[in-house]
Amino acid sequence: MARTEVPYTNLVANAVVAAPAGTALNGGVGNGHIIERVDPELTVLFITNTDTDPHDVVLKAGTYPPAVAAGQGDVTFEIDGEDAGYFGPFDSSRHMQNDGSALIDIETGHTGTIAALRVPRNT
Repeated sequence: MARTEVPYTNLVANAVVAAPAGTALNGGVGNGHIIERVDPELTVLFITNTDTDPHDVVLKAGTYPPAVAAGQGDVTFEIDGEDAGYFGPFDSSRHMQNDGSALIDIETGHTGTIAALRVPRNT
């Protein structure tokens, strides 16, 4: 199955930005999410978990090149049941795919949403 794209919500310096609704999680074998034209050092993921059990989220290692540190592997983090969490920013030298994207895998049974927030470079 195809990965579901997660669009960016651009944060604005010195301004209020409405909280994104997020994209419904697409978990399980062969599924997951993709952020096209990712800017890893300026990206923060916000992931909710509406299931009662904790679930893992995996930010996949990139491809070499451009990810010279891809050999360090994936990064896995856990979202507690009926909770939410922020993750990022992350390192392009470890997570950038050769097409300029980032890949996120979601554990089977994990329900909720994912949003990608882009932090502004300056004010």
